[in-house]
Amino acid sequence: MDPDASLPVTRRSLLETGSAVAALAFTGLPHIADGAQPPHDEAPNALVEVELWVNGKTRPLRLDPRTTLLDALREHLALTGSKKGCDHGQCGACTILLEGRRINSCLTLAVMHDGQSVTTIEGLGGLDTLHPMQAAFVEHDGFQCGYCTSGQICSAVGMLHESRAGMPSYVTSDLADARPALTEVEIRERMSGNICRCAAYPNIVAAIRQVAKLST
Repeated sequence: MDPDASLPVTRRSLLETGSAVAALAFTGLPHIADGAQPPHDEAPNALVEVELWVNGKTRPLRLDPRTTLLDALREHLALTGSKKGCDHGQCGACTILLEGRRINSCLTLAVMHDGQSVTTIEGLGGLDTLHPMQAAFVEHDGFQCGYCTSGQICSAVGMLHESRAGMPSYVTSDLADARPALTEVEIRERMSGNICRCAAYPNIVAAIRQVAKLST
């Protein structure tokens, strides 16, 4: 005897009913041929128009809204000086200057910066006219493999602007100081978001200190 026969709903009847409902639901779906694409107006990520002011030039782009600023620079504008290291904002290799402020370009979307000014390592200086920070890195041998160097230089340039504006760091002793002295300890703290796996830190600090003294 079926142990569930006395119950108003048996496990068998429940399974049979569920199968029938599933079959009806499936046959009611519109048929989409193999390889067919959904209608354009149903596309979850249609391309959007973005205009960036990159290294002094207007660069109009049509991007997937999920495109990071780093990928827009590297993959769409061929500005590969900004490197993709960790892709999580932890190494600083992708650092660029946005409206004069240093940011990790892998952590922000390009569509968020429509109309804004972007400066990459390519925009700081060229072979004939090196930026003072680039020249100092060369003079002090502030790089080895060079992978992190573009981010280090952009970060250093942004950091000097922050210091001149009186922005303190975690190790600044006098928060009321209008322009904290860029000691070695200050520089190391302010540059701590940029990692050099070759450990060229002493030379990087020396290069930054030289430029800081020239700009005082």
